[in-house]
Parts: sequence; C-alpha cells; structure tokens
Amino acid sequence: MQRVAVLGATGSIGTSALDVIARHPQTMRASVLAAGSNVDGLLALCRAHAPAHAVIADTRHYPALRDGLQAAGLATEAHAGGPALDALVAGDACDSVVAAIVGAAGLSSTLSAARSGKRLLLANKESLVLAGDLLMQAAHRSGAHIIPIDSEHNAIFQCLADGSPPARITLTASGGPFRGWTRAQLANVTPAQAVAHPKWSMGPKISVDSASLMNKGLEVIEAHHLFALPGDRIGVLVHPQSLVHSLVDFIDGSTLAQLGMPDMRTALAVGLGWPQRITSGVGLLDLLAQGGRLEFEAPDSAAFPCLGLAYAALAAGACAPAALNAANEEAVSAFLQGRIGFLGIPDTVSAVLDAMPTQPADSIDALLDADARARAQAQAHLGKVST
Repeated sequence: MQRVAVLGATGSIGTSALDVIARHPQTMRASVLAAGSNVDGLLALCRAHAPAHAVIADTRHYPALRDGLQAAGLATEAHAGGPALDALVAGDACDSVVAAIVGAAGLSSTLSAARSGKRLLLANKESLVLAGDLLMQAAHRSGAHIIPIDSEHNAIFQCLADGSPPARITLTASGGPFRGWTRAQLANVTPAQAVAHPKWSMGPKISVDSASLMNKGLEVIEAHHLFALPGDRIGVLVHPQSLVHSLVDFIDGSTLAQLGMPDMRTALAVGLGWPQRITSGVGLLDLLAQGGRLEFEAPDSAAFPCLGLAYAALAAGACAPAALNAANEEAVSAFLQGRIGFLGIPDTVSAVLDAMPTQPADSIDALLDADARARAQAQAHLGKVST
C-alpha cells in the first residue's frame, strides 16, 4: 500500500491528486493531508479520505482542526506548523509526497521529502527556482525519486523514459488569457481577467504567472535543474490548444512529444504509478474533437518581458533566481490586491534584479536571506509605484 502525503491538499493540484488516489483504494491511500489556512476545506477532505494525519500550517487554526476532527469521529491526528509537517514528511507516515504548496512556503517540506529518500511528486516549482541545486543534491544523496508534476516537465520526463540524453527541450505555453495582446492593451487588465485562464484550472497566483509568462520562465529554470541542460538548450513555444505539453529533440534528429488533455490528473497518475501506467480519470485525446489543429508561435517578449527576465536570472546564476521568484511573488500579490497594474509585475521584478547584489547560493540560509532581501526591495519599489 503506497501511503501518500498531499501537501497543499485543498488547492487544485491537491484535490486532483486525491481524485487519482481515490481511484486506486487497493494500492494507495492518502496518509497525510496538509493545508495552509483553509481549515474547513482540510476538514472536508479528512472526512472524505480519513488520513492518519492532518496538518494546518497556520497554527492559529489548530484548535479548529483538532476539534473538527474529533467532532467528525475521525482517528486522524491533528498537527500545526511547518516543523510538524517537515517531521511527518521525513518520517514513516508516508512513502510518497505530492509537493503542491504554492510559493516559497513549500521549500522546507519539499527539501524534507528529498532528504528522506521519498518519491517526490514535485509541483512546487519555487523549490527548484529558489534552491534547485540544493534540492537535486539532496535527492541524489538520499536516492529520492523526483517526478515532476508540472504538465510540461512531466511530459519531458515521459519522453526521456529510455534514458537517452536530450539535445534540446521545448516547453509549450498556452499563451494565457492575453495571448496576442499588445503591451498597451495589457496596461489596463484586471485581476479578474488575469486569473481567467482559457485552458487550465489553477489558483490565482499561478494563473497570474501564466498570464504574464512568468510561469513559463520559472519552468525554464526548473527544467535546467531537472534535466541538467543550460538555458540556451531550453526553448519555449506558445501552443494555444494546450495539447502538446513539451517536445524533446535528440541528436539523431528525432523529436518526441507528449500529448494529452489539459488535466493535471494525467501527470499525477504518472507520478503515483510510475513505471506502471494507471487510470487517472482523464479521457483519451481525440484530436479531431479538439479542432484537428495544432498551432505554435513564438512568445512575444516585448509584451511579456517576464520570460526574458527568467532567462536572465538563470544566466546570472547564484541567488538571482531566488530574487526573481521572491520579487514576482510580492508583485503578483500587489497586483491581485489592486495596488499595481499588470505591467507593474515585470517592472517590479526587473527593478529588484537590478538592485540585488550577487551572492552565492551555497546554503539554505543564503537563499532565504536573498529571498528576504528581494522581498524588501520589491516592497520598497511597490511603495513608490502603488496606485
């Protein structure tokens, strides 16, 4: 019986993971469920899946979690706080970990899973962006098996199943809700427009990142760490149908692509079942029913500069990717609050990257210091430009 810890259980990836797990009651179960502050949502999931442990990151909600579990008659043990989650992930409460906590908040638990040799279904891209070298080193030392759950990296993982080294990889991007818009048109978009993704159901932060193409920039940095390729061998193509999730080129001239419906349960089923294929609840792809066309175009770097900023941070190395990620998180939060316009996101990230000194990324403390400095720089910039 595979015991699975689902971190970020109340989010879109977490609920998709639980859907796949529930389809295989004879071979897997959700043993640990964790959420940030949504205690009601976590309790509902506990009633549905009866995990052995439930963790709420916000310690203020511990009494509500504890009392809610008792009122439901569940034997689920209540926990609160990051250290409790790290201990559960590192211990014998689980064999596999779905790391789907959004943002830098997911770094500690993801590292705990990697250091403990667990099967790590990695959906928290910020862990790789912020601390990719350290995470991959920890996994190598412990023998942890990292299976990326982002649809693009999962596609590459599948294409590389025979062990052949790639000559080049290409990530696809839907283009988000503003594909084809000019920079002038983007000046007045609203948060509601930015979170209305045309293909994927995601949380607000990831949806805004998709709209700005920062999501794709973060994925370029992820791919660099996961597949040991330099940035100049990682490309991006806009593919509005979102059916081709990535392409991999090999030295013999062959190109492999992974296709499928835009549903995270496919990637999660790959992660949970690999090397076996298991049912996910996702239907088979019917290309004719999807319009019978596959279109590709280059990303518009002038209208969407976040992608270029990510490539620049990757090239700069050291703590630049950590600064990029931190500045973007602060800017997206400000945009969602209505404090800045959409174009203020890349402007803030660019200002922070220009202001941050170069410092080595040789420890978690150094990376967290860079993260804190970048957030302070971002807040200072936002204080000057907020509407």
